[in-house]
Amino acid sequence: MIEIENVHKSFGNLEVVKGVDLTVNKGEVVSIIGGSGSGKSTLLMCINGLEAIQGGQIRVDGTPVHATGTDLNKLRQKIGIVFQQWNAFPHLTVMENVMLAPRKVLGKSRQEAEEIAVRQLTHVGLGDKLKVFPSKLSGGQQQRMAIARALAMSPDYMLFDEATSALDPQLVGEVLDTMRLLAEEGMTMVLVTHEIRFARDVSDRVAFFRNGKIHEIGPPDQVIGHPQRPETADFLKSVV
Repeated sequence: MIEIENVHKSFGNLEVVKGVDLTVNKGEVVSIIGGSGSGKSTLLMCINGLEAIQGGQIRVDGTPVHATGTDLNKLRQKIGIVFQQWNAFPHLTVMENVMLAPRKVLGKSRQEAEEIAVRQLTHVGLGDKLKVFPSKLSGGQQQRMAIARALAMSPDYMLFDEATSALDPQLVGEVLDTMRLLAEEGMTMVLVTHEIRFARDVSDRVAFFRNGKIHEIGPPDQVIGHPQRPETADFLKSVV
């Protein structure tokens, strides 16, 4: 599981995460919603060790992420992350992009890495794009390639940071369908998203972030359908 206990994160004098507590159990899908600047994406970066924290603790399967003795490179093999931008290597084909981490990080042979890449690209619906360069893909296809690249490391957890926010509206659905497939397969996922309907459909719980804190959390039918806090209701009115 992912355990977040009283986590604080600041950038200089600006505190953006203010004492967050959250436990994500194996196989659970937790969506984080909220306005820009509320601390959602920063929390994801802290879970993966990409940002340091100033207080509290985050543990992944019992390992403290921010402890001095923790091997972050090894820990990150458990935690796939997909950003708003896919950041592919433009000089490598789609398959070569996905093969890279299994070869460089996991020490897989070229044949093993190819098998992994083909399997994961087929999994996300890109089995016919193996030899294509990223520039020839649509935005939705590039984001699905990024998901395949994360899955190639066989992670136990997947973090999604606004994975559809940089896409044209007509391309959003294909990426959400891929994320929905992972949820149905039992992948443990933490999603930062503005796709409220999607969050309601796939999540076990939804957390509403406001001013660096979890303002409301619970089943999606409660938080999205019948919010208990007026601030949650006001936010949902502004985005739905």
